[in-house]
Order: sequence, then C-alpha cells, then structure tokens
Amino acid sequence: MLGEFKTFIARGNVLDLAVGVIIGGAFGKIVSSLTDDVIMPVISSVVGDTDFSSKYVVLSGEAPAGASLAAAREAGATVLAYGSFITAVINFLILAFVIFLIVRQANKAMPPPAEAPAGPSEVDLLTEIRDALKK
Repeated sequence: MLGEFKTFIARGNVLDLAVGVIIGGAFGKIVSSLTDDVIMPVISSVVGDTDFSSKYVVLSGEAPAGASLAAAREAGATVLAYGSFITAVINFLILAFVIFLIVRQANKAMPPPAEAPAGPSEVDLLTEIRDALKK
C-alpha cells in the first residue's frame, strides 16, 4: 500500500494540483485584501458608510440600536448580513475574472495542437477489406 501511495503522489497531476491549491489560497488572500482594503472603501464612500461589511438587517430577536454585526449576533438576533455577502460576491467576481485572464493568456501562448494525420477514407478502407476478402 505504501508503494502505491508513493506512485500516486509522484504523478505529475497530483503535484500540479497541490501547487495550484497552494497558489490559489495565497491568491485568494490577495483578492480578499483588494476587495476589503481597496474596492469596498470606495463603494462605502459612495454609499455613505465606512464599513460596508457590517451592513445587516435584523430578521428576529433584539439587537442594540446601531450595534455592529458581531454585537447583534452576540445579542442573539438572527441577522441577514448582506454586506458580508456582497463583499464575498465581489471577491468571487474578481477572482473569476483574473483566472479567466490567466487561462486566456495561457491558451494564446500555447501552440495550436497539431492536426491529426489524415488517414485513409472510408471508401479506401472498404476497398482494402474487399480486396482482402477476395484473396
């Protein structure tokens, strides 16, 4: 079993996947920082609030007036944290767009696949079969 595991780990696809996951995690942190520290403050300045991620609506329970999202949750209120959701959606869209650009450039950089060699046509194959049957 240990030998099979070594063979599995030594395959190129597994190593490539591991590297991709590690780089993707680090890149996700960069995108989160971009969203939280650059984009959301701009959106918040347009909306008129400095902390967009703390926007919520109390669905049930009691929350102190003007309380932060964490304080409302600690008070036992059920909240709809739409600001956090919007931030997560923006993170996803930025990440998806950047990955799209990377894949697009990688596809442009790769040479087009070589055309498959032209084999015999169906008529040629049928002719060969006919001639083989005659023999």
